[in-house]
Amino acid sequence: MTQAGRRALLWALMAPVLALALVPVTPGARASDETVRSIAVLYPDIGEPYRSVFTTIIEGIEDKTKGRVAAFAVGANPNVQEIAGELRRRDVRAVIALGRNGLKLAAALERPLGIVAGGVISVPESEADGAAVYSLAPDPGLLFTRLKTLVPAARKVTVIYDPKQNTWLIRLAREAAKAQGLELVALEASDLKTATRLYTEMLAGCDPKRDALWLPQDSTTVEDSAVLPLVLREAWNLNLPVFSSSIGHVKRGALFALYPNNMELGRSLANSAQIYLSSGALPSRGMLPLRDVLTAANTRTANHLGINLGDTQLRIHAVFPEP
Repeated sequence: MTQAGRRALLWALMAPVLALALVPVTPGARASDETVRSIAVLYPDIGEPYRSVFTTIIEGIEDKTKGRVAAFAVGANPNVQEIAGELRRRDVRAVIALGRNGLKLAAALERPLGIVAGGVISVPESEADGAAVYSLAPDPGLLFTRLKTLVPAARKVTVIYDPKQNTWLIRLAREAAKAQGLELVALEASDLKTATRLYTEMLAGCDPKRDALWLPQDSTTVEDSAVLPLVLREAWNLNLPVFSSSIGHVKRGALFALYPNNMELGRSLANSAQIYLSSGALPSRGMLPLRDVLTAANTRTANHLGINLGDTQLRIHAVFPEP
């Protein structure tokens, strides 16, 4: 697997962020361009290999802004007043917050700021209302497009989700399914027991020739130690296509998944911040699905399902099992 694929896998498996304490900005962080100076990045102060993920996102931000931005690595106990003072001194007017805690910190800063967030799967709607929050959850429309490319006979997609985590995403998925001519069966499960029962019923009654199963990023319904092995084993026996929003599931046997293109994600975050600086308004607010994606596929599963990945003309960026 490529270095980008390894970084993406680590990103997908890490817990969605993490802790915050101010680390001084490097001397070269300031740039002469006024727009660049007006943007700051808050990112988690963590070690490798995860730090490289955030480094790549920041590289994308700086590629878009054409200059170095003020980047603050923050850890367990942030000094909000100190951070606020530094941002005020630099006349920062837009903050790019990476991770759940980064978003919380940005929201706690008592000054008018345009807040663009990334590196989260989902946040409560009340927290996302005032910001543009780029989720790590891939756009359902992109997932369904890949599904139709790999499995043209697919007609129905089933997904089991926790409404507390993914109601916003399922709302988008319903529209995306219609656009692709797919029937979406979205089943709610607020606990592991319910999710297990629904998977068992779905697998017992599915038609592998026209059905597919979507595994979202959902800590309730896609539990890694018990539910995931059960689902993948039974799907294999049934020849049922399973696709996912997590690259880690492809490593374990799902047919394909979409995962973040961290450089492009950085560019998208910077673009929203630049729009805010030029217009005084964010281009959009609330939860936004991930559209800066790469594709991972499992060749063993594809061969088992009779799919020749080479015939699809679909670009695969990460392959499992690793060559």
